Amino acid sequence: MLKNLQVKNASPGMHADGNGLYLRVREGGAKSWIFRYQIAGRRREMGLGTLANLPVTSARAEAARLRTIVASKLDPLGEKERVLAAERASKASEDREVVLEGKAFRVVAEAYIAAHESGWRNFKHRQQWENTLKTYAYPVIGDLPVRDIGVQHVLDVLQPIWSTKPETASRVRMRIEAVLNSAKLMGWRTGENPAIWRGGLEAGLPPISRVRRIRHHAAMTSTDVADFMAALACREGIAARALEFLILTAARSGEVRQARRDQLDLDRGWWIIPADRMKAGREHRVPLSKRALTVIQQMPIVDDCPLIFPGFRNRPLSDMSLSAVLKRMNVANVTVHGFRSTFRDWAAEHTHHHPEVVEMALAHAVGNKVEAAYRRGDMLAKREALMENWAQWCATNSNRRPES
Repeated sequence: MLKNLQVKNASPGMHADGNGLYLRVREGGAKSWIFRYQIAGRRREMGLGTLANLPVTSARAEAARLRTIVASKLDPLGEKERVLAAERASKASEDREVVLEGKAFRVVAEAYIAAHESGWRNFKHRQQWENTLKTYAYPVIGDLPVRDIGVQHVLDVLQPIWSTKPETASRVRMRIEAVLNSAKLMGWRTGENPAIWRGGLEAGLPPISRVRRIRHHAAMTSTDVADFMAALACREGIAARALEFLILTAARSGEVRQARRDQLDLDRGWWIIPADRMKAGREHRVPLSKRALTVIQQMPIVDDCPLIFPGFRNRPLSDMSLSAVLKRMNVANVTVHGFRSTFRDWAAEHTHHHPEVVEMALAHAVGNKVEAAYRRGDMLAKREALMENWAQWCATNSNRRPES
C-alpha cells in the first residue's frame, strides 16, 4: 500500500496500491485512481475519480466494494452503466411527467387548430372548430391533461348532446379524436384514443343514423314565389336587394353576403365565385339573368368597399340580416336557405331542365368521383337558359307549360 508521502510525491506513471487499486499520475501532475480487475478472462480498467475528490482511504474503500462485485461474477463497469442508465431513465421519466402535466386538452387543441387552419377552406371552418370545442368540450375536459383523458370523459362531453344535437355531437367527437391523435403523435399521451368510434365509443353510444333528426330548411312553394318577389322588389334596403339576388341566383347566404364586384364579369353576365368561398371548394360560375343584372346595377358603388351588398361600416351583412327581411315581411315558416329548395322544386315540377343542370346551378357535386373527373365543363350555356327561366317565373304568377 502506498504511504501518504509516496502519494504526495508520486512521479508520472502508474503506482500500485494493492488489490487492483492504482494511482495514475499524468505528466502535468494530475492524479487519479484506477481500479483494475479481471472478469470472464478479460482484463478491465475502471476510473474512480481524482485524488482531490477521492482521498486515499475512500479510494481503498471503493476498491474493496468493487472487488466484492467482481467476486460475485459481476462486471463493475456494467453495473455502473446499469445504474447510470436507470438514473437517466428516471430523470427522463420525471421530465416527461413535467411535460405531460402541463399539456391540458385546451392547450393541445389550440395548437392543433393553429397548425391546421392554413389547410382549411375558410375562416368560418376555424370558428366552427373553436366554437364547438369551447361550448361542449372545454367545460368538461379543457383543463385536463391529455394523458389523463379516458372514455368516460369523452362520454361526459357527448352524451348530453348525442340525441338532441346529433350532427354537432358527431363533429365534436371527431374533433376530440383529432386533437388526442395529435397529442399521441407529440408524445403527450399513450394508449388508445378514447374518442375513436369504431371499436370504441360505438359500444356506448347509438349510431348517429339512428338518432339523427333530418330537418329540411323551411321553403316557400314555387307557386308563391312570384307574389313574394313582387313584394320584395318594393322594399328598400341593401338586405332586401341581397335577398332578391340570392333568390334569383339560387346561391347560399354567405356567398351573396360576401360577393365582391371583382367577381363580376358584366360583359358576359357572370358572377364568378372563387373556390375558397364555395362549400364544395371549387370555383362556381353563376350566369346572371336580366333581373339579377338589374339588381346589381341598382346597387351604388361605395368608395373603398369591394362588396356588392355592403353592410354596416362597409363590412359584409350579418348572417341574420336576410332573415330579418323575411321577418319584417311577415313571411312565416320560410328560411333564406329554403329558397334553394324552392328553386329545385320549381325546376322539377314546372320545367324539363335536366336534373344535372339544376344540381350544377346549385353548385352540388354531380355523379361519382370518376364521372366528375371526366366532366370538365360546367354546363354554363344550359344553366344560362335555366336561370333566365327562373327569373321569368319569379316575375309572373301565370300558369305556364314546362320550360324546355
